[in-house]
Amino acid sequence: MTHLFEQELQQLKERLLHMGSLAENALARAIQALVERQDDLARQVEHEDGALDRLEMEVDDLAIGLLAKAPLATQLRMITVAMKVSQNLERIGDEATTIARRALELGREPQLKPYVDIPRMADMARSMLRDALDAFVQARADQARTVVPRDKPVDQLNKQLHRELASYMIETPATITRCLNLMVISKSLERIADHAKNIAEEVVYLYEARDIRHPGQT
Repeated sequence: MTHLFEQELQQLKERLLHMGSLAENALARAIQALVERQDDLARQVEHEDGALDRLEMEVDDLAIGLLAKAPLATQLRMITVAMKVSQNLERIGDEATTIARRALELGREPQLKPYVDIPRMADMARSMLRDALDAFVQARADQARTVVPRDKPVDQLNKQLHRELASYMIETPATITRCLNLMVISKSLERIADHAKNIAEEVVYLYEARDIRHPGQT
């Protein structure tokens, strides 16, 4: 029973890491589709979103089965954290799909402006996600902690871009549709950074048994 339990726990981890890879790739392709105006790539991101949905359900099924076997406290944390991380990864996939759909709409009109802030935000969010998942694999709570404050610069860029786009809409009403699409993309990137932060916080909980989600507990 113990050997089988460990095998199933390893399967849980592997599915989680596969989800992480899919989520990161979806984000990268969605931004590439936007910047390079590649409609086929955007459609591919949209089409492949179902893979993350299926993996989330597989993780949940595995986790529930493992919970029924009365795991030890450390194993219990791993199982519950896996379920929360998979939920965040699935939502990152959803946001990547949103970006891809908006990229398709933007591709039908002339480009409003050179894309600088959006790729920058995407790079920051991807880096956060990659480091959070690496901290999970390497059992590095200290590394996970460094990810948490990194969502603030992404928040600031999102607000800055929204202000800039609002000015565009006021000055040139013909740009409203494009500006709104870019606002949605920017907000999706801000949410992806939030999900990466959530994952990092769960990694700290996993390895330190400490909840750092709220101020005053770090």
